[in-house]
Amino acid sequence: MSALSKPEEDLQDPGEAQGPVEAQPLGAEVGEAASHLASYHPASSSTPVEALPKEILDEMKANLMKFLLLKYRAKKLTSPAEMLNKVFRDNQEYFPVVFSQALECLQVVFGVEVKEVDPTEHLYVMVPTLGLTCDEMLSDGQGLPKAGLLVLVLSVIMWSGDPAPAEVVWGALSRIGVYVGSEHCIFGEPRELLTQVWVREGYLEYRQVPDSDPARYEFLWGPRAYAETSKQQVMAFVLRVRQRALRAFPLLSEEAAREEE
Repeated sequence: MSALSKPEEDLQDPGEAQGPVEAQPLGAEVGEAASHLASYHPASSSTPVEALPKEILDEMKANLMKFLLLKYRAKKLTSPAEMLNKVFRDNQEYFPVVFSQALECLQVVFGVEVKEVDPTEHLYVMVPTLGLTCDEMLSDGQGLPKAGLLVLVLSVIMWSGDPAPAEVVWGALSRIGVYVGSEHCIFGEPRELLTQVWVREGYLEYRQVPDSDPARYEFLWGPRAYAETSKQQVMAFVLRVRQRALRAFPLLSEEAAREEE
């Protein structure tokens, strides 16, 4: 995609382009992840996009997600006018459908929601899903948002009865293309993230099943997960986005269907 090869400053304000050097690795990660996810087309989009070539649609959506994720990391507001100027330029008539699809992908995959905070000025802010602060706790201040994966893991644990066998959690991740021992372009290596990072931050507990031989392990909700959200909130969120999440997180709808049965 040609636009993804453009310098990061093309999607920023002129003042932002001269920002700290340490911010550049995040831009590279965002560009790779956005490109990887650009072909994700939420089924709920009601605006026809057949008139727009898929390559152009994916290009604009990838650039919009990159732009919004950079704003999220910088904790800066944005507006439709800024998005039109920085991302769409000669394709502004497609802004509504691309904006809608990008927002769904950000919510389901990254755990980032876009909310309007000033209806008069039409200003938007990016916030973490369910108020989870795991992205703010990254030690290097960089990296891609991972709250979406955390919500998935918490929901799997919840529907497994809390605790959840480790193999159930790893199986859920493998079904969305996240494998133990392999670096994922968005989430990194999952074993370290789940058994060390999120355990250290208090979102998960990871322990050996008592008296298991050979040793088996299980995951539980950690105290920080209970402090920042609740099982009722996680369930409500998953049920609200389950149809849109089907292509990104297929396990969610399957586990929900089993629960309903």
